[in-house]
Order: sequence, then C-alpha cells, then structure tokens
Amino acid sequence: MKSNGRKELMRGMALLAAFVLWTVLIQVVDVQSAGPNGSKVGFAAFNVWFHRLTGVHMPVYTITDWLGLVPIVICLCFGGLGLVQWIRRRSLLKVDPDILLLGAYYIVVILGYLIFEMIPINYRPVLIDGVLEASYPSSTTLLVLSVMPTLKLQIDRRCKRPSLRRATAAFAAAFSAFMVVGRLISGVHWATDILGAILLSTGLFICYQSAVILADRGNRDRTGR
Repeated sequence: MKSNGRKELMRGMALLAAFVLWTVLIQVVDVQSAGPNGSKVGFAAFNVWFHRLTGVHMPVYTITDWLGLVPIVICLCFGGLGLVQWIRRRSLLKVDPDILLLGAYYIVVILGYLIFEMIPINYRPVLIDGVLEASYPSSTTLLVLSVMPTLKLQIDRRCKRPSLRRATAAFAAAFSAFMVVGRLISGVHWATDILGAILLSTGLFICYQSAVILADRGNRDRTGR
C-alpha cells in the first residue's frame, strides 16, 4: 500500500463533503409530494421517472435484505480477530492498529445509519408491511459498500496467496455490484437514496484506508523498518 495517506484522506473528505451537499440538494431541489401518504421527495421528476421505469420487485428486495447479513458476518469475523488478539496479547493497545481502526470505522458506519434513521431525509417510495420507513441513504447499500472493501483490504494485507486475494477481490466486487443494482431495481428506494449511500460509504472507506496508511507509516518511523 504505497498511496499517500494524506491525499487519500483528502479524497475521502471530498466525497463526504459531496454527500453533505447531495443531502442538502435533495431537500431543496424539485421537492414534491410524490411518495406514499403524501411523503415528499427531492429531485421528484427524476426519482418518479426512474421508479416507474424499474417498478417494484419485492422478491429482489427480500433477497438483498437477507444477503445484507453477509457484511454483518464479515464485521463479526474481524471483531473476533480483534478479540483473539486482545486476549492473547493481554492488551487492547497491542491489537493490530488496522484492526482497531477497523472497529472504529464500523462504529462510525453504524452511527451514520442510526442518525439517518432518527432524522429521516426521504421516505421509501413504497410501504413496507404497511409502514412508511426512512429511505435515505439506503442502509443496505451503505452497509455493503462500507464493509466489502474492508474485506478486500484486510485479505490483501494478511494473505500472501495471490489466488485467494484475487478471489476475494472478485467476490467483493461482484457481491457489491449485485447488491447495489438489486436495491436500485427493487423499487424500495428512490434512486437518489442509492447515490447518497454510495457517496457516504465510499468517502468513509477512503478515510479508513488513509488512516491505515498513516498508521503503517507511523509504525515504520518508530521501528525503522
């Protein structure tokens, strides 16, 4: 990992700034009562057009909902790795820095999800079991695109077998693409909800990646390696 950590951090912050701007625009540009129960949505003309184009496919929604457990399992696996290191090394501070940073990163992702559940920006274009739920940013998209890149990053750092690294990269990319497209065409989110999740998750991941790069550099400076 030879990238410049500070440049990566700037890229991540720029994407997070774009997410904030996008969130503001959604609340002021072409806002209409286009959703169920008269719920309002920004970029209404585009969102309604795209929603009519794709329609609603509840089986796709259900499949992607259940597959949302995959990134959760990945989070638990890395949490288990950190716990094992903590127990064996008898100090939290002796856990690998990239794993500690990963734990903090996952907490930030969860907080991002909770914040937007408590402060809804958009509501879904359809009722789920008769309930109007928050939809922005798409929580499943946010979870998948925040976690799957960390799987590839950690395997690249910890595995020396090129075949396993390639297989992991292919799986992470294919799974992420399937989940994003699946949520997009399922019709349970407005298109702008998916884009918001992409901006937020990508920005957060790049910030995590930059923190790992800077931690590696600091470790090399201390050890002289």
